[in-house]
Amino acid sequence: MSIAEPPEVLGLIKQALAEDIGVGDATTLALVPADAVVEAEIVARHDCVVAGSVVAASVFAAVDERISYDTVAKEGQAVSAGAQVARISGPARGILTAERTALNFMQHLTGIATQTAIFVDAVKAFGTTILDTRKTTPGWRALEKYAVRCGGGTNHRMGLYDRVMIKDNHRALWARESGSSSLAGAVNASRAAFPRLAVEVEVETDEAFHEAMEALPEWILLDNMAPDRLRHFVGLNAGRVKLEASGGITLVNVAAVAATGVDAISLGCLTHSVSAADLSLEIVSTP
Repeated sequence: MSIAEPPEVLGLIKQALAEDIGVGDATTLALVPADAVVEAEIVARHDCVVAGSVVAASVFAAVDERISYDTVAKEGQAVSAGAQVARISGPARGILTAERTALNFMQHLTGIATQTAIFVDAVKAFGTTILDTRKTTPGWRALEKYAVRCGGGTNHRMGLYDRVMIKDNHRALWARESGSSSLAGAVNASRAAFPRLAVEVEVETDEAFHEAMEALPEWILLDNMAPDRLRHFVGLNAGRVKLEASGGITLVNVAAVAATGVDAISLGCLTHSVSAADLSLEIVSTP
C-alpha cells in the first residue's frame, strides 16, 4: 500500500487542499484558460534525499484526475542540485492549483529524509541504527515516519500503543500504587498487562540498570549521557539486551555516541525541527 493511500493521509491531503483553495484559486481562474494544457517538472534546488513524491502525486490527482504525474527520482533516492524529481502534465489550472500543497508535503518530507540520511551516514561505520521519536507534527506522524524510512532510518514506536516505555514518572506512580520501587517488578507488570509488546526501561544509575536487568527488558534507554557513561553501560550490559542512546545528540557528537557500542540512537530532531527541502515546480512547455 502506498503511504498516500491510508485514510488519515488522504484526509490530510483533503484538509490541506480545502485550506488553500477555499472557494477557488482566484488567480488561476482569472488568468489561465480552462482548456490550457502544460507540461511541468519538479526540480531539486540542492542535494537531497527524495520523499513524499507519492503524496504529491495524490495531491495532483485529488485536484484533477486528468493530471499525469510521472516519478523520475524514486522515494529514498539521493539527487543532486538541479535534478528533475518528477514530470507532470495535464490541465494547467489543476497543476497550478495543486502546486503549493503538493510541494508543501514533498518539501517537508524530503527535508526529513535528507536529515535522516545524513545521520545514518555518520554512524554507518559502527552499524548503529538511527531511530525517530514521537516528536512529530500532530496529524503528520505516518508521513513523517515514512520520510525517516526513506532516509534510511528506522521507526521507533509509532505511538503509545505499540511498545511499553517505562520512564521515571511511570515508575514513580507505579511504585506509589504498588508499594514497590523495583524496576524488574515494573517490567513484569507491564508484560503481564501487554504480553505481546516489547518493554523498554529508562535508567540513569547502575542500581536502576541492575534492577531492570533482573527482568531482562527488550530495551534499555540511556538518556542524556556522555560517551564515557554510555560505554560504561555497554560494558555492564555485555550484549544481553538492546541499548538505545538519546538526548543531546547532534551531528557533532553522533559518531562518538555510536562508537560506544550502543545498538541505536534516537533523535527527535529528525522530525521536530527539520528544515524543508528546496523544491520547485517549473512549467517547461505548453503543447
